[in-house]
Amino acid sequence: MPRHGSRLLLAGAAALLLAACGSTPKKSAHTTHHHATPQSASVSRPRPAAPTYTVKPGDTLYSIAFRNQIDFHDLANWNDIGRDYLIHVGQTLRLAPPGGSLPSVAGGAPDAVSATASSDLPASAPAPKGSSSTSRATPSPQPRPASAPLPPLNGNWQWPLNGPILQRFSADDDAKGIDIGGDEGQPVLAAAPGKVVYSGSALKGYGELVIIKHSEDYLSAYGYNRKRLVEEGQQVAAGQAVAEVGQGPQQKAELHFEIRYKGQPLDPLALLPGR
Repeated sequence: MPRHGSRLLLAGAAALLLAACGSTPKKSAHTTHHHATPQSASVSRPRPAAPTYTVKPGDTLYSIAFRNQIDFHDLANWNDIGRDYLIHVGQTLRLAPPGGSLPSVAGGAPDAVSATASSDLPASAPAPKGSSSTSRATPSPQPRPASAPLPPLNGNWQWPLNGPILQRFSADDDAKGIDIGGDEGQPVLAAAPGKVVYSGSALKGYGELVIIKHSEDYLSAYGYNRKRLVEEGQQVAAGQAVAEVGQGPQQKAELHFEIRYKGQPLDPLALLPGR
């Protein structure tokens, strides 16, 4: 082949090679990967809803407050309930102040409160009767803390039942009152004069229960009864029979007795007289 023909072939091959290189897409030296990064903006969590309770047949404002360790005045105020304290079946009640929430209460949600009215106690309540002494020794009253003095009751507290103490008060162990041993059918006596604000069996764990209002601050409760002898709205004198002793959870004849001040349980042994 002539020399000039070889030169033409080499030039054509070089041109083809350059054309091929120019048509190939270029690759970048560094590949960039875009990853979504979470934003650091804070998320506002919704405030937990305040606990509520729907009124059932047989409920009263007092029993709802009692079950949840709430002052009945507060429960009425939070729900715009008048001084008659009337509630209605199906009504939804707030169990905490607006914008607030209650601490968890042992025993769970409330089980009961009967649409009943409340009137103020008479100015002069019957004088309390003296309680009879027994040969069984009971603990002496413990002194109340000086930092939290309690206002006096109109009259003196008296024992609702003569018998041994089977269970003492303990705020840590959820023992909100004391259990007093007795004989089944024995009369249960009102510990102070007042008005019956609950008489029923809708509160779980209390059996046949009677709650008495002694003042705007004090309530007392009598549980595990075999039979209730008083009705809601009835005025009772100190020492008056309000129930009959029944059997407690251990199938023993006993009375469960509580004293509440502004909804909070107190140690009854710190208020009852020594014997």
